[in-house]
Amino acid sequence: MIRFHKEGYKIIVIAFILSITGILLAEKNIDIIWLVKAVQIIILVLLFTILQFFRNPKRPTKLDDHAIIAPVDGKVVVIEEVEEPEYFKDKRLQVSIFMSPINVHVTRYAMSGIIKYNKYHPGKYLVAWHPKASTDNERTSVVIENKVFGAILYRQIAGALARRIVNYAKEGDTVEQGADAGFIKFGSRVDLYLPLGTELTIKLGDTVKGGTQVVAKK
Repeated sequence: MIRFHKEGYKIIVIAFILSITGILLAEKNIDIIWLVKAVQIIILVLLFTILQFFRNPKRPTKLDDHAIIAPVDGKVVVIEEVEEPEYFKDKRLQVSIFMSPINVHVTRYAMSGIIKYNKYHPGKYLVAWHPKASTDNERTSVVIENKVFGAILYRQIAGALARRIVNYAKEGDTVEQGADAGFIKFGSRVDLYLPLGTELTIKLGDTVKGGTQVVAKK
């Protein structure tokens, strides 16, 4: 059975109403049969696109304090050492995962631990793969800490189409690896900032699966 994320319930209901209305209006007001069918097919394709975007597949996570799992589905587009200026203010290993509109857009906690930092930043809507998207776009920054890795930061970044970031993290909360951490609507990216020397199990260009696939270990 297909599950949908709660952040999409309202949009899905509206999409169903508009789709049914559009199909009925096309049937009633267009006299050319092939054109009626074409309009109805386009409406159904748009409805299917919205439904698949908000899908929320159940992902059984094997809890492991010595592993970092992918927080989202998508393609690994950046692996590099960078200066992280917001929280750590030192060099970190950045792993960036780009989500296209056809990916599952649920954000999941990459590891279990305590939320040490949580901040929302308004910003621009550059395409998510733009080099400055991590610092200039609308984004949220969340730091989780455990005894094995210490502190790691993940950043939800809005893209050119994404206009709303949903973040469930709250400072002081104890969170579980793989649990629902939020949602980014309509295309986006998530950056992970890991301690230098962290052993990665993925490489640039890999497609990863959020909630289950290990991306780093210690």
